[in-house]
Amino acid sequence: MFKHSAKMLLIAGVAGVLALAGCSKGNSAGADASVGDQVKHQIIGIDPGAGLMKQTQQAMKDYGLDDWKLVEGSDAAMTAALDKAIKNEEPIVVTGWTPHWMFAKYKLKYLEDPKGSYGKDEEIHTVVRNGLKDDAPSAYAFLDNFNWTPDDMAVVMNAVVDGQKPEEAAADWVKNNADKVDAWVKDIPQESGKKIKLAYVAWDSEIASTNVVKQVLEQRLGYQVDMMQVEAGPMWAGIANGSVDAMVAAWLPTTHKDYFDKYQGQFEDLGPNLKGTKLGLVVPEYMSISSIEDLKTK
Repeated sequence: MFKHSAKMLLIAGVAGVLALAGCSKGNSAGADASVGDQVKHQIIGIDPGAGLMKQTQQAMKDYGLDDWKLVEGSDAAMTAALDKAIKNEEPIVVTGWTPHWMFAKYKLKYLEDPKGSYGKDEEIHTVVRNGLKDDAPSAYAFLDNFNWTPDDMAVVMNAVVDGQKPEEAAADWVKNNADKVDAWVKDIPQESGKKIKLAYVAWDSEIASTNVVKQVLEQRLGYQVDMMQVEAGPMWAGIANGSVDAMVAAWLPTTHKDYFDKYQGQFEDLGPNLKGTKLGLVVPEYMSISSIEDLKTK
């Protein structure tokens, strides 16, 4: 019953965001209308607990977008609204981040952020619970070695978007990138039968990375891996209280700053596993605006 209800809520969320984002040519304010009027003064966001949403709310204050609304939803709802708008060549403004498969599928651009509301480009870090090094040294050593590129991640994300199951896409990537995986696990002994729990948030990037880590831990090091999908807050809390062993989904220094500061000393940061991320407001390339400032002035 719970799974069925959750699925229905997700479907309802996607439908709601699509309805809010709908701005068909027939009912838009016209080509001469402001960007705000054309998109009904809405920015299509993701789940309300995401750091990206908090930064977007700050950006709206910084740029004086007082009459705009940040629409809460999910990654799936946001990309569904984006897909609908692009198919109809309609304007839309969404919260976005890189790496994300939507940049490979659509022609998109970030709006310039001259006030620096979204901060500097971020990194995705690997964070583990205190004591993991002693309890599961092989897993710890591999997690410390784990690092890949946005292009690596995009291969897995795009396969999933095309319909492949995340675990299958991850297994294929591990198989096709044996040299890179060999370097991650070089000289690390197996610890067959040991259990380890990984937490992640339901972003396509984190689904990709966590599934790849799971495949390596199971195939190469003999672990039994349990994956737990949660919101960002419970993910960090689980690491801090020891109920979760590790995550490869910590966006720092900005997106997860509040959690990083709150639980400081209750986890170990193994450093970045991926560099080259970006956060901000995203629009289709066919829109004439180039800066967040344009949302208020054009």
